[in-house]
Amino acid sequence: MTILVEKPVLALEPKDVSNKDDSEKEMVAKNGFFAPEINSFGNSFRDYNAESARQSTVEEFYRLQHINQTYNFVKRMRAEYAKLNRMEMGIWECCELLNEVVDDSDPDLDEPQIMHLLQTAEAIRKDYPDEDWLHLTALIHDLGKVLLLPQFGGLPQWAVVGDTFPLGCAFDDSIVHNKYFKENPDYNNPAYNTKYGIYSQGCGLDNVMISWGHDDYMYLVAKQNGTTLPPAALFIIRFHSFYPLHTAGAYKHLLNDEDAKSLNWLHIFNKYDLYSKSKDKIDIEKVKPYYMSLIEKYFPAKLKW
Repeated sequence: MTILVEKPVLALEPKDVSNKDDSEKEMVAKNGFFAPEINSFGNSFRDYNAESARQSTVEEFYRLQHINQTYNFVKRMRAEYAKLNRMEMGIWECCELLNEVVDDSDPDLDEPQIMHLLQTAEAIRKDYPDEDWLHLTALIHDLGKVLLLPQFGGLPQWAVVGDTFPLGCAFDDSIVHNKYFKENPDYNNPAYNTKYGIYSQGCGLDNVMISWGHDDYMYLVAKQNGTTLPPAALFIIRFHSFYPLHTAGAYKHLLNDEDAKSLNWLHIFNKYDLYSKSKDKIDIEKVKPYYMSLIEKYFPAKLKW
């Protein structure tokens, strides 16, 4: 089944907020979506230096991640988890498993992950009502965080969440808390510490080893279970945490033409993934039938995980 995805329109007219009340004026319009300027802790989004209850936890997370995520580690984890021999279950069952998962790398939210998935999906659904594949992509993009649970190996947080980055080439300065890479064994490896490392201009991200975590795992699950979601959806799932690329603009020399096209959709998705995080709750039972219909459309009833 082939699904044609039109190129997204990135430059939309901002919404007029001149007649809004004070609370609404604190919002900034981004692609038709009102993005809050502060997170639920009262800080700017993705401010890794802000003093907050989660700041020390987040920095310690990135210290461990940057030391332990090596090329050989990622190669080993991809080979192990590509077997998909942990469990068989449906997409919604997996959503429900996330109720007990909190992401230690996220300075903006400490809510259960299923609420973030629905907040993101519902925000996109409102602004892009005809792109049902994008609604479902938003719902499932973080399902790989089940890697934190015992039945999936109980991996440490640094091997599951956080911003992702390439291995096999130099660590870019735009990566959060990049000072800790100096303790990574790959840092001084001459094969890995140059701009291109083991890669070449325009080689394509499919050929690049990205730090292991929930993104890559969910990509493997979706692809190997025969999803009919379009390529742009798989790109979003696999690279939505690749902030050095989609936010800082690093590593673009590794992209091929297809990557560049899909990156347009990732830019759209990222605004909702980041700015929809809040303490506002979604009525799960009310929206569940809609998402169940999308799951049935794009996935088999049971998946191997």
